[in-house]
Amino acid sequence: MNTYSRNIRPDIRQLDDAAINRIAAGEVVERPASAVKELMENAIDAGARRIDVAIAEGGKSLIRVADDGCGIAPDQLPLALARHATSKIDGDNLLDIHTFGFRGEALPSLGAVGRLTITSRAHGQDGARIAVSGGQMGKVAPAALNTGTVVELRDLFHATPARLKFLRSDRAETQAITDVVKRLAMAEPFISFSLRDVSGGGEGRVSFRADAETGDMFDALRGRLARILGADFAQNALPIDAQREGLHLTGYAALPTYSRGSAVAQFLFVNGRPVRDKLLVGALRGAYHDFLSRDRHPAAALFLDCDPKLVDVNVHPAKSEVRFRDPGLARGLIVSALRHALAEAGHRASSTVANATLGAFRSESDENSLRMYQTGASPPGARAAAYPAQAPGFAELGAEYSARVEPPTWAHSSTDDAPSESTADGLPLGAARAQLHENYIVAQTADGMVIVDQHAAHERLVYEKLKRQLAESGVAAQALLIPEIVEMSENDSARLLEHAEDLARLGLVIEPFGGGAVAVRETPALLGNIDARAMVLDIVDELTDQGESLSVQARLEAILSRVACHGSVRSGRRMGADEMNALLREMEATPHSGQCNHGRPTYVELKLADIERLFGRS
Repeated sequence: MNTYSRNIRPDIRQLDDAAINRIAAGEVVERPASAVKELMENAIDAGARRIDVAIAEGGKSLIRVADDGCGIAPDQLPLALARHATSKIDGDNLLDIHTFGFRGEALPSLGAVGRLTITSRAHGQDGARIAVSGGQMGKVAPAALNTGTVVELRDLFHATPARLKFLRSDRAETQAITDVVKRLAMAEPFISFSLRDVSGGGEGRVSFRADAETGDMFDALRGRLARILGADFAQNALPIDAQREGLHLTGYAALPTYSRGSAVAQFLFVNGRPVRDKLLVGALRGAYHDFLSRDRHPAAALFLDCDPKLVDVNVHPAKSEVRFRDPGLARGLIVSALRHALAEAGHRASSTVANATLGAFRSESDENSLRMYQTGASPPGARAAAYPAQAPGFAELGAEYSARVEPPTWAHSSTDDAPSESTADGLPLGAARAQLHENYIVAQTADGMVIVDQHAAHERLVYEKLKRQLAESGVAAQALLIPEIVEMSENDSARLLEHAEDLARLGLVIEPFGGGAVAVRETPALLGNIDARAMVLDIVDELTDQGESLSVQARLEAILSRVACHGSVRSGRRMGADEMNALLREMEATPHSGQCNHGRPTYVELKLADIERLFGRS
């Protein structure tokens, strides 16, 4: 309720600098992690090759960021704490920004809500220190320091104690700081980073360290991502390198079978700046929508670089949001580049599938205990002769067991297209040796074995064939006897009609009907009888939220997926060796055949060394 009476006119007055800085701090410094981000970005802008971060009590009592950058001259220290004072830009062009920082708000905001000390030494000059507490600046004093800068922030939000109540536990704040350090470490693989928790005093504990990488940009980035996201990500990620009209996309995107239960492994950067942009996240989700179910999320680290004039980073004080001059171009580049990389991966599935399989096989007993029974490797002839004695009666088990071994058809065939024993082992998915439980094909490769889910694999093959046919012949449309009139706002109608041509190619024909209404004339025949009004409104919602709609395409592909499921080889069907090998060869030749229509793997590959390790032979 307004406390002012209508008869009283309040005076307009200028706020003092301390109040202005505290207000600005509410936008720039949301939590300790925000302070760490601002200070690390300043260090990167200063050309640092090493950045060391130390925190205590989740950053609430201490944040210290030390770098070996260019430093600050003594006479420049007071100016560094002045509001909107910066060395990054001259103010002439806010659309030509090449640095992380440019607003000149971080240091004065931190000094307004905490106790801030800056110690710095520029090359060829003496070291100096300046302190500010609660907005009150001290004098510049001499200090001993090597080249670089150390910024120390103590008692964050002591000047605004109400903000302390909104902070989370020390553990949660520490995790948020760790995430910030890791994101910036991904963006700068040639810089060394460390994070140390000094809670309780002393040297503390190093919780994260990443030394500077060497090599070209892709090798350095791969090494840094392996250090931060783990070796599994590096092993199962596809390199991305694509350009279009001034935009350059690089990075790594994981195979669909290396998916996650949430979006925690999605890292997006624009001109090296970590961002959380719904346009880019939507593009990443759209690129994988045909390979993952709704409850699975892709893993990726993508870097979009362009002329700074093509993107506006001055959208929010935290600089975590961006606005592209041509958002459709950025989105289209991400989708096309990722889909091309996934297609190039062919039948490949993630190595973590095999690791999970081995984990399921492994005995609960200590693996070392198996080795005491292994007295030495027997020659192949002795092992072959021992098999009948070890499994008496195996040949007489009968047809009620599906774990039967069938000789490959080419063993008794002289046709030219039958693979020989020597070439069969050179095939990526090997040569079929058996079928288990009328559903799983066992194939032998050059250095191991492959187990294929015949139904899931054939389902994917049929689905890809149906998609190719749909793309070649187009989508048949069925005309409605009575057009469906859908009422909406004029803005929504205009946004929808902008995409009318794209929707028509998918079999959905719409026309303006006056005001904000549109008329639905035709719908995709493959969908049968549908609620045209509900579908159109869903499309409008997607266009408003993401700038592009996948509703019609997703529905068509869902129909194709169901058709593929019913038209594929069923579980429980016995297959001959020729059929099994034909399926393996088709998988090798078909993109995306490493996962089914829901993102689950269609096959598991086990290396011979891993199998031998299970039996204590290693």
